[in-house]
Amino acid sequence: MSNGNSSAKDRPSVGRTLQQARVAAKLTVDEVSTTTRVRIPIVHAIEEDDFSRCGGDVYARGHIRALAHAVGLDPAELVEMYNAQRGEDPGALPAAPLFEAERIRPEPRRPNWTAAMVAAIVAVIGFVGFNVVSGDDSTSGTVAENSPEAGDQQADSPESGQTQEPEEAADREPEPTESAVAGVPSDKVTVRATAEGGTSWVSAKDGNGRLIFEGVLEDGDSETFTDDERIDLILGNAGAVELHVNGKPIEDVGEMGQVQRLSYTTGDPEEG
Repeated sequence: MSNGNSSAKDRPSVGRTLQQARVAAKLTVDEVSTTTRVRIPIVHAIEEDDFSRCGGDVYARGHIRALAHAVGLDPAELVEMYNAQRGEDPGALPAAPLFEAERIRPEPRRPNWTAAMVAAIVAVIGFVGFNVVSGDDSTSGTVAENSPEAGDQQADSPESGQTQEPEEAADREPEPTESAVAGVPSDKVTVRATAEGGTSWVSAKDGNGRLIFEGVLEDGDSETFTDDERIDLILGNAGAVELHVNGKPIEDVGEMGQVQRLSYTTGDPEEG
């Protein structure tokens, strides 16, 4: 009986594997937290195989992928190990409030009273001015119509139909074209990654293989990458990422928890 307990205890786990790799890479928990943007208490908890602070399996897998990349391990193998552990211990993770307490919450926007006061003053001045102008027009309209100056102005001015057309044409905004909507240089490749509905680890390299970004995008975060030839991406949680490539949205990036490797060049978006 004791031999069975000993073998189960010595069996490799996700937390123990991550901790051993971090120590072997001579990295501190603070350094790993800074690189991955996973909070220090959550890193400690994961290394102790406690995933209750992650807020759910999707977030736990995302954190595991980010930590694996940071310490030089294969994220896919660590996720498979996590899935196996979850199969042995099927207890549901606690609800999200513990996870929400660990996230950086944006400060609530304060009302801009200065702008509101300025807008109110402008509105009052405009109302008073309109009334004054309306009053002047109502009292002097007959004189203005019969005055010789008004007659001269009417004689010198072109017909109303001819003057209104150019003004209306000038005021009419041109319809946006596809290139205007894209708003990106046609001779470059531009990729904009936005986290929507979740968190994802993202890595981006340029056409020369140089790493230009590596980190975790929290829900609502966005990063833009540009190169003359090619952008190579690795998405740790593809279902939580929205991509716009050369100004065009990519409809199907991947599923939640799925790792995607994508490459894009100039012109129409093409997956690698």
